[in-house]
This record gives sequence, structure tokens and C-alpha cells, in this order.
Amino acid sequence: MKVDVLLGLQWGDEGKGKVVDVLTPRYDAVARFQGGPNAGHTLEFEGKKYVLRSIPSGIFQHGQVNIIGNGVVLDPVLFREEAEALEKSGIALKDILKISKKVHLIMPTHRLLDAANEKAKGGAKIGTTGKGIGPTYTDKISRNGLRLGDIFHNFDEKYANARDKHLATLEAMGEKPDFAEMEHRWLDAIEYLKGYDIVDSEYLINGLLKDGKSILCEGAQGTLLDVDFGSYPFVTSSNTICAGACSGLGVAPNKIGEVYGIFKAYCTRVGSGPFPTELFDETGKKIRDLGHEYGAVTGRERRCGWIDLVALRYSIMLNGVTQLIMMKSDVLDDFDEIKACVAYKINGKETREFPFSIEEDNIEPVYVSLPGWKTDMTRFKSEEEFPEQFSNYISFLEKELETPITIISIGPDREQTIERKR
Repeated sequence: MKVDVLLGLQWGDEGKGKVVDVLTPRYDAVARFQGGPNAGHTLEFEGKKYVLRSIPSGIFQHGQVNIIGNGVVLDPVLFREEAEALEKSGIALKDILKISKKVHLIMPTHRLLDAANEKAKGGAKIGTTGKGIGPTYTDKISRNGLRLGDIFHNFDEKYANARDKHLATLEAMGEKPDFAEMEHRWLDAIEYLKGYDIVDSEYLINGLLKDGKSILCEGAQGTLLDVDFGSYPFVTSSNTICAGACSGLGVAPNKIGEVYGIFKAYCTRVGSGPFPTELFDETGKKIRDLGHEYGAVTGRERRCGWIDLVALRYSIMLNGVTQLIMMKSDVLDDFDEIKACVAYKINGKETREFPFSIEEDNIEPVYVSLPGWKTDMTRFKSEEEFPEQFSNYISFLEKELETPITIISIGPDREQTIERKR
């Protein structure tokens, strides 16, 4: 058996949670492979809305195993809040969720360091969510991290050593926080975590494969936020691309099967950083309003723009995408004209390749205009109902991206998902 990987191709917020929920019935297990609680996966069904931050999006289906892999960084306090809310909704989370011993823990002092580092940057802020994710990954890479499995191995000493290093750093930055209450809640949440099945997830996942079980790997954020290949330094602190599923779960490259790449019919970005197709006019505002483009976790207003095919081709190449999934097509239902960026003009020279730097001042998007479909598609049940202009838009994208679009989302609900005939 192979693992299938599902990930975002833009700057995150593509709608991964909904698609994981839709696809989960086809799999025996769902595993989250990277990121932290800054990633909000929104799901809507049966008149209810759920926002998941650390817990995989496969928990709402038929009791499949859900796994938080070693590549994730976990905040015990936020995890407890999320888990208890789900348990109140009737989800028997402790029966289906497994957590890797090797996940790194976000400490209270990581959050304080995150805020202090952002404050020190002044006008050059990254736009972090302040959840402590960057400092936690920094400790991981510098070999100073605290892992969940450490709670069974001399934890008090390991925690105190890590905390005291952070406090010394904060003091050197002029910060003297009173975090006693934060620390108390955090330590209490550690005790709560002990009630879950904390496992060697790499053995669990490979054992499932050996037994012929199917696994869907869920990524967080998006390819253009990858720490190596994204719009550095305005990126996240982990590998959001398909290779991150291998290192974030302990899965060998030859075990990767289908790679589902998710993108919106337009483009959005949260926080700071370059965004070549960003719209600052009424069109951008209209997309934001129609698409309800506000962060699922932070509530921050998302920046909006036309679809960027240069960036999408780059993402498809990096991930080895085999199937594309287009989200929020319905947001563009009322537009007379749809634009797509097919190339960049940099210092007068046109290119279809994603450059080393995409700073706004030296890139001019080259657009192709297509007629809008001017049809409310939210109630459609099959692709046969698609208006001709929308079908033409799909064909145009498939030709440009050289990859089939197999699933179309036409609304937030689980039912508003159309699978196309291949």
C-alpha cells in the first residue's frame, strides 16, 4: 500500500480540512505531518461549523485512526481546548486519536519569545500568529527541543532547563514576563495529554501499510510558505511540501502514492510578504467579502488577488501533484471577467518560472482574461450542470498546469463537492 498526500499549493487557507473530511471515508487512517496550531482547517456539515488547529480533519467520519505525526509542534493548552470542545460534540477522540512521542511541545515561553522576536523586528515583521511555532521549530533544529515522549523520561528537569534558557533570552531582550498562570495551565494540560495514546507513530503508520491499510496524509499551510521553497523569509517554519510527509511521519519516498494539490480559484495570503497578484481595488474587496476571507484561527483579514499560475506550476512541480482540487469556485460566480496570471514580467523580461525573489516592486503579472460564468453554482450536483464558461475556465487551467482537476468545491458544506469524471 501507498500513502496519499493532500496539501496546499498556495499560501495556505486553500480549504484542506474540507477535502480531508470528504476523502476520509476512502481511507483507514488520516495523519497530520507538520505545522502547529496556527493552521485552522474549517469544516462545515449538518448545519455546524468546526475549526481544527492540531487535530487531523478525518475525525468526523467513521472512526478511522487519526494520527498527529512527529513533524507537528503541539501546544498542550490549545490542544486540550480543541479536544474538549470536540468531545462535547460527541466525538470519542481518545478512541481514535494517536499522538507521536516525537512531536515537539510548544512551551509558554515559546509564545513569549515569538512575541518578543516579532516586536524586535519593528517594520520588518513576518506577520506571525504569535503561537510560538517558530521558536519551537528553532529549538527542534538547534537540538534544544522538548518532545512529548519526554514526559515519560525525567520531564521536570528537561522542562526546567528549556524554560530557564528561554527566560534568560527574554531577559536579554528586555522582557521580564510574569507567566506563572500560563505555566500552570500548560503543566495541567500536560497531565491531560497523558490520557491519550502516545505512540511511536512511524511504526504505527508503516505497520498499517504492511497490513494493507490505506492512509491519507494531511498537510498544513501551503507550498508557498515552505521554509525552503516559499517566499522566504515570509514563510512558516516547517516543510509544507510533499517531502515533509516523509520526514514528518517516517514514511519512505517510495511509499508515496497520489498527491492531491489544493488551490483556490483565486489567491489569498495572510500576514506580511510579497503577493504578485494582490488586488487593492474593489475587486479584491469583493473577493474577500464573497469568500469570507478571514483567518479560521486568527480572524485576520486575508489579502486577495487573481489566481497565479506561475506559482501554481512551481508548486505542482515541487510536490509531484497527480490530481488538482479547486476550491471556492463559487466565489467567482458573479464576476463578468476572470483574470489569471500566466507569466511574470521582471525588469521587462517575461518568464513563466517562479524566481528567487518575488518582491512586489520588480514583478509585473502578465494576465489572461476569461469571461465569467455569471451563474450561481452552489446547488449543482454534477459537472454536467456547469455553465460553458466555467467548463472553459477548467480546461484553460488544466492546459496551463498540465495536471487534471478532479474535484471542484462550490461551497463550504461537505455536500458542495463535485468529483469530475476522469
